[in-house]
Amino acid sequence: MNTLSARRRHPLAAFVVLFLALGVIGATYATLGSSSAKASASVAATPEQLVEGQKLFQSSCSSCHNMNGQGVQGSGPSLIGVGAAAVDFQVGTGRMPAMQIGPQVTSKPPIFTQDQIDAMAAYIGALGAGPDIPDPSLYNGDPNDAASVSNGGVLFRTNCSQCHNVAGAGGALTDGKFAPSLRETSTKHIYEAMLTGPQNMPIFNDNVMSPQDKKDIIAYLVQTRTGSNPGGLDLGSIGPVSEGLFVWTIVLGLLIVFACWIGAHTTKASRARVAHFEATTGKDASDND
Repeated sequence: MNTLSARRRHPLAAFVVLFLALGVIGATYATLGSSSAKASASVAATPEQLVEGQKLFQSSCSSCHNMNGQGVQGSGPSLIGVGAAAVDFQVGTGRMPAMQIGPQVTSKPPIFTQDQIDAMAAYIGALGAGPDIPDPSLYNGDPNDAASVSNGGVLFRTNCSQCHNVAGAGGALTDGKFAPSLRETSTKHIYEAMLTGPQNMPIFNDNVMSPQDKKDIIAYLVQTRTGSNPGGLDLGSIGPVSEGLFVWTIVLGLLIVFACWIGAHTTKASRARVAHFEATTGKDASDND
């Protein structure tokens, strides 16, 4: 009995094993996460860049986001932890600084240079961990790679086409919001949008969608801009509703106008023949009825 008791496991042994297992899993996850972050990290910010970024931010953005990026109730959210990629996207596409608060902030030509955007991105990125500006190798998708385009098309149609249309032409949402067209959006900004999930868009970070899958989506979108359209005129690729509307309003309208034109010219031709008959014979054409 004493031997069996000595061999019996301690009541806390299971908890110790579970604790060690969780520690190993956490360490593995942290290692993989850090390696993934290094793959997309930009060049480390210099002290001068951080100072310049802070000045630009406080002079242009602090009225909505507070002097230190904590946010202002009713005006702008906190930027602590959003990362440099969010700043590069929002400011690089001209969405920020916003002109006015509304259902959705629209893109416009940026008012800052890329160096200034990089400085602000570095400053905000230093306030809290978040997605960094991706390396060009991550978003330079190849539209000539058939396998990449095919996989990207499947992923885009599954995850993105409900809002952005199957060809990335954009579409309307609720409450005055809309999914913007991706036809002219740069590949870097498309990748950053997937990383950061601006406005109504969900976040597709590397735990949700791999960097290669995001790159394949970009390859598909670039291919839709440059590839041939086997169906003929694409009418902007904005969907069957607009195409049906085009047929009913434009095509059918033209057919009605053409039919009226034929009818009018046929009547004029008949009257001309009657007048010629009466002029040459001196008879009333109605007498022949």
